[in-house]
Amino acid sequence: MRSSYIPLEAVERVARPKIGLQLFSVREDCARDLLGTLRAVAEMGYEGVEFAGYYGRSAKELRELLEKFGLEPAGTHIGIDALRDPSIDETVRFSRELGLKYLIVPWIPEDMRNSREAWLKTARFFNLVAERLKKEGMYTGYHNHTEEFKRFDGETGWEIFAKATVPDVVLQLDVGNAMHGGATMDQILDFIRKFPGRTKTIHLKEFSRKDPNAILGEGEVRWAELLSACMKVGGTEWFIVEQESYKYPPLKCVELSLKNLQKILETL
Repeated sequence: MRSSYIPLEAVERVARPKIGLQLFSVREDCARDLLGTLRAVAEMGYEGVEFAGYYGRSAKELRELLEKFGLEPAGTHIGIDALRDPSIDETVRFSRELGLKYLIVPWIPEDMRNSREAWLKTARFFNLVAERLKKEGMYTGYHNHTEEFKRFDGETGWEIFAKATVPDVVLQLDVGNAMHGGATMDQILDFIRKFPGRTKTIHLKEFSRKDPNAILGEGEVRWAELLSACMKVGGTEWFIVEQESYKYPPLKCVELSLKNLQKILETL
């Protein structure tokens, strides 16, 4: 399935996506004090959070915590087995109660991505899950690391997967991971153009060859172009900040990232 290319200038700008935080960025803080961490994240100005584990809480407990601090559920990262039968029924029930819309898989085994045929088979699985979730008003999707940019007959696994999946499957780009995998800034922008409406959520992670601990806005990502592409073409609903290496305490890093992101958005 090949999506048509849409030039950035040909599409009208949409409303600014909401800004969320991937809680993996502050996972140790969450493990120690989930309530206090969510309070701090909300006070920084984040509008929502994306989960990467539930810290032993029920969906009801998590929903009440989010409501307490005025945060929205931006989505979740879950293992692929949670989307297989029979586990998918419980996954849907939990997600419905928590209010999740985006159920993103952040990792798949090597045998699901080590050849063109493997990627095509993986795409068929995601298509079936997307159909199952559609009646729930939910979406599944896949989040890249670096392996997705290995080439098979000149085409990356990420492209093979994108072309073979239906439009309801979210292509959750992780910008920093993609660049660590060898993708250039131009290739990332081109990818968003080639698959319009598929970047419903995106991970905003900095990339810098000089400073592996760079905060968003301090590295090589051309943020203004990227954010504009997301708003004009990507169909992006959530900008999700993620920080996995730290020059300051994690909460300070994500606060600085948010401030820098807000400054960049003011220029658009």
